[in-house]
Order: sequence, then structure tokens, then C-alpha cells
Amino acid sequence: MIRSSPPALPIALCLLAALCLVASAEPQPIDPGDWKTHRKELRAEWEKVLGKFPATKAPLNVQRETVEHFPAYTRQKVSYAIEDGVREDAVLFVPKPVPAKAPAVVVFHPTLKAHYAQVAGYDTSVPDKLMGPHLAERGYIVVCPRNFAFDDGADYKGNTAKMQARHPDWLGITRMTWDGIRAVDFLESLPNVDRARIGAIGHSLGAKEALYAAAFDERVKAAVSCEGGVGLALSNWHDVWYLGPRIKEPGFARDHHELLALAAPCAFLLIGGGSADGDPSVPYLEAARLVYRALGAEKDLRFLNHGQGHKYPPEARKVAEEFLDEVLRR
Repeated sequence: MIRSSPPALPIALCLLAALCLVASAEPQPIDPGDWKTHRKELRAEWEKVLGKFPATKAPLNVQRETVEHFPAYTRQKVSYAIEDGVREDAVLFVPKPVPAKAPAVVVFHPTLKAHYAQVAGYDTSVPDKLMGPHLAERGYIVVCPRNFAFDDGADYKGNTAKMQARHPDWLGITRMTWDGIRAVDFLESLPNVDRARIGAIGHSLGAKEALYAAAFDERVKAAVSCEGGVGLALSNWHDVWYLGPRIKEPGFARDHHELLALAAPCAFLLIGGGSADGDPSVPYLEAARLVYRALGAEKDLRFLNHGQGHKYPPEARKVAEEFLDEVLRR
């Protein structure tokens, strides 16, 4: 699923036709006022690829199961409506004692048959990937939603086909992005969540969702994307449950340095291990850095290469958690 060899980098990386970085030229500063217009145009271009998100949102209609008690937090399975007739199941963590207001994080799970079992602590075989419990222990309210591709009754392709029967203009990643938006809606519905301090984190598959959540939901103030393959050529973005084969057609003009730019000024940490993300990821960050610089947020666009492959090792976990603390608790 992940390409081991680095892609050939383009001579130029463009935020828009009007904002072009040429490798042989000194990058020109971006005017913040101009960027507001360019951002709207760029988002519109991406919506041509993804399909439009719904203009209205169905009531969440939250359903809850029995609360489990642990020394530092409670854990509870929940579900809520994504749209009329479609529900998402997830796991909610609330720290103890219950805070009056707390920062909150959406944790997107990696590719795993048991979907959120690992990040929600039901599968404890890889301790560093217990992102939900770890963040709850640090005082965060956490929701770990199930990726729609792992819904019961079909495989990745089957669930994507079922989704597209309802939304013919959507791609798999469009639904994932909408699921992330609805996860933030769910967090905002909780009385103890500080709406100004919401973040997102994910590894592998979840890293891809964290990138899109940061780009298309301005309520996400901090995002950590670990080994998702930030560039289209760096991972399996062509699969139908992501962007599909269209991205390999001649003339496809989009790439993910644009999403990094759309995310600004959201604090964004890209973590690589030299597998999906690593040295080939740097030009995508540098292209977006012009926008972060223009918005006064350059210090919030960061990169860590732990060099251990497609993993989320202790070193990465430490940096990710400290990054979220720095941004969401400042």
C-alpha cells in the first residue's frame, strides 16, 4: 500500500496558478489579504474533486452505551448521525475528575480490521497506539470514530460503493472528511468541551483523515498526521476509498501541499518514519510554509522524521502529545 521509493518531485509546486513556487527562483512572500481570496478559490477547486459537503447537518441524535470506569477516565461507546439514515459509532473518553471545560481531540484509527479497537484501548498489544487512553490521561476529552470503510457487512471497496450509491459525486476521502466534521460536531455538543481547543490526530489511514480534517474544518486548531503520506505520490491515495484512480490521469492538477495551505493557521505536525513520510515530504511542507508565514503561524508548521518506518514509536508519541499540549493548552 505504501511506496518505498521516493517519487520524482515536480519542478514547481503551485498553491494556485497565481501563487507558484519555482525550484530555481526565490519564493515570493504571500499577501495575507490576497490569500483570503486565493483560499476560497483553492477550496472551490478541491470541492470540484471531492464533491460538495452537505449544506445542512442532521441532528446528531446521540445514543450511548454503558460507561466503563478507569482510574483516570471513563470510556463509553456512542453513536451519532452522520446524515439522515446514516450513523457513526465511536468511543468517548472523559477524564476524571470531569472538567468544567477541557480541550478535546478526535483520534482517527489506522488500517486495522478491528478499526478503533487499538486507539480506544480494547486492543492493548501495541501500547504506544493507545491514543485515546493516553490523551484522556492527559486531561483531554477524546472521541475515536470508526472509519466508514470498516463498517460491518462489506470490505473497503464495498463500503465505498455503498456510500457512493447515496452520494455519487463523493469520493471515499470525502466521506472520511465529513465523518471528521461530524466528530467535531459531536465534541462540540458536549458541555465540558472547550470549543476553541479542538485537535485531531491519526496514524497511517488516520493520518490522512487528520490532514483533511485540518484542511476542511477550521474548528480544528491542532493536527498531528503520522505516516499518512502527505503527497499524492507518497502513498495509496489512488485507491477508491481515498481519492480514486483519477489522480493518476494526465492533467490532474491538485496535490496536498494545497491542503496544508488550506489548513493554515491550524498548528500542524507531520510525523514521518521514512516510509510514507520522510524527506520527500519536505517540499510539500515548504510550499505551504509561505502561507503559514504570511499568517504569522510559521512556527506551528512542524516536521519530525523518527526514521523507524511505518510506526508510531515512543519518540513520536512524546513529540505529538507535547505538541498538542503546547497548542491546545496555551
